[in-house]
Amino acid sequence: MNTGSEPLPRYAMPDGSEQEYEVILEQIQYHRKSMIGSAFFYIRTGAAEEFCLCRIIPGGGKIFFHEIVDHRNYGISDEDMQDAVKYDTGIFTLPGHIHISPHIEKKLRALLDAE
Repeated sequence: MNTGSEPLPRYAMPDGSEQEYEVILEQIQYHRKSMIGSAFFYIRTGAAEEFCLCRIIPGGGKIFFHEIVDHRNYGISDEDMQDAVKYDTGIFTLPGHIHISPHIEKKLRALLDAE
């Protein structure tokens, strides 16, 4: 069945491009609301108000796959992302890393928890 949606980016093992990977993984695992479907989600901010929805997917053993996904593919608007950053609860201690908002969590759960 072809749904017309674009395939998600390929998975990538963490490397030097994500130096804080271990800290991200440690912090996100303690907040079970981040686990949606089979992945942990969070938002990373960049320069010039650039926001990225990221997910970490547990693999076999201690292997985890980390990727940036297009939030629009999940029905999450740019405004949803901006609101999550604006009303950040400060769960992450890493600068530029934001927990997903309850609104984004609800949208992701509607799509991914049913799978």
